[in-house]
Amino acid sequence: MVNQRADPCRQSCRSDSSGTSNSGESSKESSRCSTPVLDADRTDRLREKMRRRIESGDRWFSLEFFPPRTTSGAVNLISRFDRMGSGGPLFIDITWHPAGDPGSDKETSSMMIASTAVNYCGLESVLHLTCCKQTKEKITDHLTKAKRLGLKNIMALRGDPIGADWEEEVGGFSYATDLVKHICSEFDHYFDICVAGYPTGHPEAENYKADLLHLKEKVDAGADFIVTQLFFRAETFLTFVKDCRAIGINCPILPGIFPLQGYHSLRQLVKLSKLEVPEEITRVIEPIKDNDAAIRNFGVQHAVEICKVLLASGEVPGLHFYTLNREVATMEVLRQLGLWAEDPRRPLPWAISAHPKRKVEDVRPIFWATRPKSYIYRTQDWDDFPNGRWGNSSSPAFGELTDYYLFYLKSKSPREALLKMWGEELTSEQSVYEVFTNYITAQPNHNGHKVMCLPWNDDPLAPETNMLKEDLEKVNRRGVLTINSQPNINGKPSSDPVVGWGPPGGYVFQKAYLEFFTSSENVNALLKVLKKYEPRVNYHIVNVQGKNITNAPDMQPNAVTWGIFPGREIIQPTVVDPVSYMYWKDEAFTLWIEQWGKLYEAESPSQMIIQYIHDNYFLVNLVDNDFPLDSCLWQVIDSMFELIDAPPEPFDQEAE
Repeated sequence: MVNQRADPCRQSCRSDSSGTSNSGESSKESSRCSTPVLDADRTDRLREKMRRRIESGDRWFSLEFFPPRTTSGAVNLISRFDRMGSGGPLFIDITWHPAGDPGSDKETSSMMIASTAVNYCGLESVLHLTCCKQTKEKITDHLTKAKRLGLKNIMALRGDPIGADWEEEVGGFSYATDLVKHICSEFDHYFDICVAGYPTGHPEAENYKADLLHLKEKVDAGADFIVTQLFFRAETFLTFVKDCRAIGINCPILPGIFPLQGYHSLRQLVKLSKLEVPEEITRVIEPIKDNDAAIRNFGVQHAVEICKVLLASGEVPGLHFYTLNREVATMEVLRQLGLWAEDPRRPLPWAISAHPKRKVEDVRPIFWATRPKSYIYRTQDWDDFPNGRWGNSSSPAFGELTDYYLFYLKSKSPREALLKMWGEELTSEQSVYEVFTNYITAQPNHNGHKVMCLPWNDDPLAPETNMLKEDLEKVNRRGVLTINSQPNINGKPSSDPVVGWGPPGGYVFQKAYLEFFTSSENVNALLKVLKKYEPRVNYHIVNVQGKNITNAPDMQPNAVTWGIFPGREIIQPTVVDPVSYMYWKDEAFTLWIEQWGKLYEAESPSQMIIQYIHDNYFLVNLVDNDFPLDSCLWQVIDSMFELIDAPPEPFDQEAE
């Protein structure tokens, strides 16, 4: 409910990226996060990020996912991106399945999943692309679309045949080398290119040595790095790297790590990869093949042992994990290796998009703090993004948000879970107050279910909100339904684990901010109270019909968060802007109906309660400009309640 808050040529890049290092301290400036940060990292290509990490000796990991078959699966996968992205992968990659219409606009397509990861989850992403059943023109169309969507990394593969044997496509490619050449020819150096390596040789290759020479052809054609097929012994990969270096393959080679997670998934993967499981592994898992938990525990330890050998060798700059769209085993391996690092320091106090067009963006309206994906969607057609400070009403218009069920905006919780949290039946406005209060307090509702989200925030409360928890609970119980807030902060270190953001060595500041829905009766009392707090408190009060009451001077934006960092100008990443507030108002009110009201049958008492709030309540935001002082906003709300609770003045008959 709160603040969620010049290009070298490929050949020289390959040469620069060839070395690995296992000595020296990790660079303090190298970020584990794959998202842009407030320095040169924002303009980096993936291959340059790899090069710097190699030179610093800082290890990294990356993650592979495949597109789900259903829309609900896509929603779950996007949630998994958010969770696994917090551990700091250098990149993720999305596989390409020819049978699943992978280049389409379907929610389950490879293209849309990869686009969502970049644009809405802020993850550096690599899109797989195969030659299978595609003409040269179709491949060019896919690459053009990928570029338009902000994707800038491609894993170029021949791909598995759809039938038993490979069938050459007329006007297409039969080898990944030709695909790499095509990408470089048609798109110059826009895409960073990854190719696949096979530590035991491709199953269709003439022999191991011949396959190594084919791999060198792919690298010489323009590939920037290699990710290998899975393997079961560390020495298999180390021998492969040694053989690659011996024939002049000098780009980074990342080992493909597969933590065993179940007997069935292992058999399927072995069937697809045509690998043989070593006898020492078969001997362990056969007796426990019906116990997935036991196999997963063995798989975690086996993967950890392999990775430790690889990292100690000095030949492995990073590890690439085949997740099978699961998270438990991979996260446990990374934690045991010390590579899973959830850094509390955020580049900015809101979720950053990794789209190349948005890399200068460093300021947004605070209203979307808890709905960053929605903000990105509504500004996707902007040509320029605010940098340095927010503009005025001449800024580009926000796009309409008419579809609240876009898969990257859907609630992570199914309808049944939402009803348990928000009430299978509402009896009064007070029922709604209780939902908000239970969200703030993290206490179970009267049915024993915890309220883990609201329509305006799909996540549990941010740590920052705990600083306000007692006051928030009190006002929500009385119908001040808060959807966004932040405490005042006067010069906390940027490394602070709760409110910190930005590079180290800086200081962050915040004005106290409160945003809420409340009744027209409360608003009438609030306006009387606010007269006593001007100009210290700025306010915007608006209803669904657009009635707007504000004291914002000249409708100018008000910076409510800023940071001061060594050697940089002041950065003000969140503002309260009167113009954009009216766009946010439409979204905020509609969420009552689309996310909550439509859970119930049409014209049922529960739906009518939500409809009444939508039609009659006001959306209010308050800013206390005196950030060095204790916030006065709670006193403002208390005074409003006192006015509401005061008995009516006695009737004066003499005056009559």
